[in-house]
Amino acid sequence: MRANMDTGTASLGGRRSGGSTVSVAVATAIVVADMVGVGVFTSLGFQVKDIPSGFAILALWIVGGIVALCGVFSYSELGAMFPRSSGEYNFLSRAYHPAFGFVAGFVSATVGFAAPVALAAIALEQYGRSIFPSAPPLLLAVGTVWAVSVVQLTGVRHSSTFQLISTVLKVVLITAFLIAGFVIGTPQALTFAPQAQDIGYVASAPFAIGLVFVMYSFSGWNAATYIVGEMRDAGQNLPRALFSGTLIVLVLYVALNAVFLHTAPMDKLAGQIDVARIAGTYIFGEVGGRIVSGMICIGLVSSISAMMWIGPRVMMTMGEDIPALRVFSRKSTQGAPAYAILFQLTVATLMLFTRSFEAVLDFIQFALLFCSFFTVLGVIKLRITQPELPRPYRAWGYPVTPVIFLLVTLFMMYYLVVDRPLQSFFGALIMVSGLLIYAVFRKKSASGPAIASPTHPAGRK
Repeated sequence: MRANMDTGTASLGGRRSGGSTVSVAVATAIVVADMVGVGVFTSLGFQVKDIPSGFAILALWIVGGIVALCGVFSYSELGAMFPRSSGEYNFLSRAYHPAFGFVAGFVSATVGFAAPVALAAIALEQYGRSIFPSAPPLLLAVGTVWAVSVVQLTGVRHSSTFQLISTVLKVVLITAFLIAGFVIGTPQALTFAPQAQDIGYVASAPFAIGLVFVMYSFSGWNAATYIVGEMRDAGQNLPRALFSGTLIVLVLYVALNAVFLHTAPMDKLAGQIDVARIAGTYIFGEVGGRIVSGMICIGLVSSISAMMWIGPRVMMTMGEDIPALRVFSRKSTQGAPAYAILFQLTVATLMLFTRSFEAVLDFIQFALLFCSFFTVLGVIKLRITQPELPRPYRAWGYPVTPVIFLLVTLFMMYYLVVDRPLQSFFGALIMVSGLLIYAVFRKKSASGPAIASPTHPAGRK
C-alpha cells in the first residue's frame, strides 16, 4: 500500500517537500504546541458569565474537541493521499483547482502564520513582565521570535529536538499545575455532575457563541499537514500525529477548565481575562501569578517555534510550483527553507513593531475558516469524483464526521459575517486579491515554465 500510495501521488504531480526526517513524536509535538496558546488560559471568564455551570462549561470544551477531531479525520485522509507539505495549499489544489490552492497558500504564507506568531510574542511579552520586570517588553517579544527562527534555520534535526523538548516541557508544566490544583487547591462549592438546568445551558445561544471561541482555541489541530512531506511514513504517521496531538490537547483543555472552576470562585472568574493567574493565586498564594506566567511563557515559546516551522513550508511549496516564487523553495545545506523562514520572520517582526497583527487576525479569520470548510468538503468531493484514488487512510466516521465539521464551521462563518461584517468583507477581499495575484503569475508564466497543477507538474526542477 505504501508503494502504491507514492506511485499514485507522483502521477498526480505530487512531490514530497524535503526528506522524510520528522518522526510521529515530533509531528505530534508540533500539533500540541500549535494548539495550546493563551486561549484556554483566558476565555473561561467570559464563558461563565452566561453559562454558570461546571458541567456545561466542560461539555463546551468537549464538544469543541470532538469537532476538531472530526476535522482531523478528514485532513488525515487528504494528507495520506497527497503527502506534500503546505496544508490547504496542497489539498485545495488537488481537490478543486490550483487557483483555489494558491488563495489558501497566499493567506497562510503572507500573514496566516506571521500574525499569530506576533500575537504569541506579544502575549509572551506581557506574561514575561512578571518574571523579567526589567527586560524591555518589545525586545523580549522580538528576541524570542528571532531566537526561535535561528533554531529553525539550523535545519530539521535541531528544530525537531527543540520542538520536542519545549513541547514536552509545556505539557509537563501544565500537568504539574493540574495535579497541584486538584491536590492542594481549596475545592469550591461547584459540581461537574449534570443538573436539570444544564440542558437549557447547552441548548442556549451563549453555548453556541462560546463554541466559536472554543474552536479558535482548538485551531492548530491540522498543524502536521504543513510538514507532512518531511514526515516518515506519512500515510500512517500523519493520522496518528493529528489524532494523538488533538486528543492530548482535548484532555488538557478540559482538565484546565476543571481546575480553574475547582480552585477559584466562579464570581471571581466571571468577566476576567487572566483566569489562569486568578486560579494560580488561589492554589499557590501570591507567588501563584508568577508561576502561571512562567508556565505560559514556556508554552508560548513552543507555540512560536511550531508556527515558525510550519508556516514557511507553505511558501516553500508554492516556490516549487510557481516560477516567480522560486527563491523561497531553496533550502540550506541543513534542509531548512531559509528564504521562506526569513520572509515569515520579516513579516512577523514588522507586525510586532507596527502592532498591526490584531487587525490582520480579525481580517483573516473568515478566510481561514473558508479554506478549512472547503478542504473538508474536498474529502466528500474526491470520494464521489475520484473513488479510485489510493487512500492509505480513510476518514473515520465518514460521512458523519465531515458533515459535523462542515456544519460547525458554517455556523462560525455565519457568526463572523453577522457579528463582524467589515472584517469578514476584508477577509474575502484578501482572498480575491490572492486570486488576482495568481492570475498575474499565470499570465507571466505563459511564455515560460508553467505553474504546476495537480495533473501537470511543470515548473518544477
